[in-house]
Amino acid sequence: MMRPMRALFPLLLLSMLVTGCDAGKKDGAAADSADLDAAARVWGVAPELVYVTKVSGFTVFQQSVGEYKDEFAAAYRSDKGSTKFGLFVGRGTITAESCPKQPLGEVADRQVTCEHDGDAWYRKAGDSHEYAVPGNGVVIRLIADADKVDRTILRKAAESAHRPDDVELAALLPTSNGAGT
Repeated sequence: MMRPMRALFPLLLLSMLVTGCDAGKKDGAAADSADLDAAARVWGVAPELVYVTKVSGFTVFQQSVGEYKDEFAAAYRSDKGSTKFGLFVGRGTITAESCPKQPLGEVADRQVTCEHDGDAWYRKAGDSHEYAVPGNGVVIRLIADADKVDRTILRKAAESAHRPDDVELAALLPTSNGAGT
């Protein structure tokens, strides 16, 4: 049932203005591993790829959460609805040597520039930019249009990326309204 989203995710990322999600979040302990495993199965991803972030003024777009090109993906939109960024988590690493060789999102035909920034890499190609945070065999990527989401927002999202707690995990899952999923 989640397979059609794989093809639609780029469209959702670009057209998130039509609907939204009012899920609240609170900081807390990491989600129970059984709950996280079950949610990851629903999305078709490995549990170790499930991350969330928290940036003031942005909320996860619940309908965007799932698998995209073998990665965990979630889109966040501003509370005003006009700006957005994507969170992608996949297996791998990123180094000074490999950074410019790895495409930045869907921008495969542009030169990627890389700047080491703390534990992360700030990357830019064409009109897109991202923060890529490697660690524990995964790379967390926060990507957006450079003219719509500034570098500071992406940096905050990168610094705030973490494994979800129970409340955050629940906010990512589709609401069943008692109908079962």
